[in-house]
Amino acid sequence: MNRALWYRRFGHPEAVLSLETAPLSTPGADQVQVMMIAAPINPSDVIPITGAYAHRVQPPRVAGYEGLGQVVATSSTSPFRLGQRVLPLRGDGTWQQRLNCNGQWLVPVPEDIADDTALRGYINPLAAQLMLRRWPVRDRQIILTAAGSDCARLLGQWALAGGARRVIGLHRAPEHAPRLRRLGIQPLTMDRQDEILRLAAHSSLVFDAVGGPLGGALLAGLPPAATLVSYGLLSGQSVPVTPGGAVPQRFHLRDALAGMSVSDWQNAFTALWPLLRRAQLSPLAPFPLSRWREALSLFYRSGRAVKPLLCLA
Repeated sequence: MNRALWYRRFGHPEAVLSLETAPLSTPGADQVQVMMIAAPINPSDVIPITGAYAHRVQPPRVAGYEGLGQVVATSSTSPFRLGQRVLPLRGDGTWQQRLNCNGQWLVPVPEDIADDTALRGYINPLAAQLMLRRWPVRDRQIILTAAGSDCARLLGQWALAGGARRVIGLHRAPEHAPRLRRLGIQPLTMDRQDEILRLAAHSSLVFDAVGGPLGGALLAGLPPAATLVSYGLLSGQSVPVTPGGAVPQRFHLRDALAGMSVSDWQNAFTALWPLLRRAQLSPLAPFPLSRWREALSLFYRSGRAVKPLLCLA
């Protein structure tokens, strides 16, 4: 039997998610069966449950997009061995105990990468890597919104390592400020509108995960030749565009992956592992699958210093 967190209609995750048990399905000829070890909770996991992306994501579905697993069944021709740690990606939802995956999209985990790093080696790291490749940062002053988030923290670390002149992190909860300073990111609370606009006028690149009034204010304050990369809408609102000013550029990981070949997909992770070995990541707060409501409650807590983790084994 297999236990999984399903949503069969859109709504607030705590209201529509359901822990269900069903017979375990048999893997197909080209599939590998993976026993999940753990999966983190990211905004990209919970936002689709609300219906925000209803044009491309429809229930019923098992929730979750990333996590770490272990191969438990495979064909004789598969390159994967029993017991091997893998990232079971681009298939069924990861918030379940076992799932069957297309082997070509499975990502092998290097032996020296710890579980705590590997299980969150996809959504935020790959998004940050692809954005920094598309929009170079050398010698630029950069602003990050939602700077306490894992993706923004990776963007800041890797931008500084890539030669960014200065990285300013806009955050809401005061608890984030000392954590950002330790990474070399200059913290600034999001309520300091005058200071934000002053800094925007001298910045050439913004990575915005919020949208709404904050994204609109930054866009209006940027020089016309600057770039605002909109990669999230935590406010639930799009970025209002000011005529004659800077134009926002949209980034969505799903779009970036749409045309990616299998070899490019695997090569992207080959390039990510060295970066992740040196990255500073948030501590994890583990919860057994049966306590998923508590994990979600922690996820929504403002200023939290830890990432909630569903333990699935």
